[in-house]
Amino acid sequence: HPESLHYEPHPFGLLPARESVAGYYNSRPMTASKRVVSPEQILLTTSTSEAYSFLFRLLCDPGDNVLVPRPSYPLFEFVGDIQDVQLQPYPLFYDHGWHIDLECLRQSIAPTTRGILVVNPNNPTGSFVHSAELDALVQICSERDIALIADEVFLDYQIEAPAEASAAFCCGCLSFALSGLSKISCLPQMKVAWMVVNGPAALRQAALSRLEIIADTYLSVSGPIQHGVLELLDQRRTIQPQLLSRIRTNLGKLDDELKGAPSIQRLRVEGGWYAVLRVPAVQTDEGLCIELMNRGVVVHPGHFYDFSTEGHLVLSLIAPSDVFQDGIKTVFEVLSSPSHR
Repeated sequence: HPESLHYEPHPFGLLPARESVAGYYNSRPMTASKRVVSPEQILLTTSTSEAYSFLFRLLCDPGDNVLVPRPSYPLFEFVGDIQDVQLQPYPLFYDHGWHIDLECLRQSIAPTTRGILVVNPNNPTGSFVHSAELDALVQICSERDIALIADEVFLDYQIEAPAEASAAFCCGCLSFALSGLSKISCLPQMKVAWMVVNGPAALRQAALSRLEIIADTYLSVSGPIQHGVLELLDQRRTIQPQLLSRIRTNLGKLDDELKGAPSIQRLRVEGGWYAVLRVPAVQTDEGLCIELMNRGVVVHPGHFYDFSTEGHLVLSLIAPSDVFQDGIKTVFEVLSSPSHR
């Protein structure tokens, strides 16, 4: 892009790039509430990991804590350690789908709690934050004067249920919705992510003013890539239907294999691109995964994501369908052997 030859630093990112991100949100079905996202609410980062680092620095003093879901993505622990922030888990429970245990979450809030983190849909459980849950979280955050952080990188990947809500439109408490090109357009190498800052006007503006100082200290997003954000975001219209088709095809193949394996359960997958299997816990998840790896198949053990019990495997649904089918056949061969019954 010719404009890339000019250096135009801006703490929040170049305005055309932020306008493109705002357009992405305002074109979503969730805008039926008539709430809109403006470019002034958006801050560009190189990754959601960097966005977490900015937010933990914004909200927390060393030793403060943020509530995080369990099971969920293991990245949070590393980011928290780097920022000297304690992470306090709150449970998700499974009952015909995954749900936030709101009572346990409330009991986990301490005087040093500065935020509640949700993943929408969660990785790897694939569970969306439902509208009633989001309303409850906003009320809790407002009452306790804490922030809501929502990782929504997989929000576009809706499989067995629609995405009901996005924190990008939350006005009832200080909120931050995170996403980026890595998942939206399947372009992790482009290193563009963002946060949408929302909430009551005074809280929102105070947060933006402080984030401006943090972001201006680093100015980490490259100019050339910012000039390409509109085009790169548009790529989602091509890649997402292809990837969703593959995910649904692979999920169908998995369900076909499950018909002959009554001792194995595939847990409900509302969104994202992973499936969780509940299997007989006759050995550790790690031991089972090593056995499968020795057969040429890579899956993740549940303990990677802090599942509370053994007997959980996490499968990627984005492998090429022929590769996926060969892999799950091996998984079911191993699980149907006498030593695993």
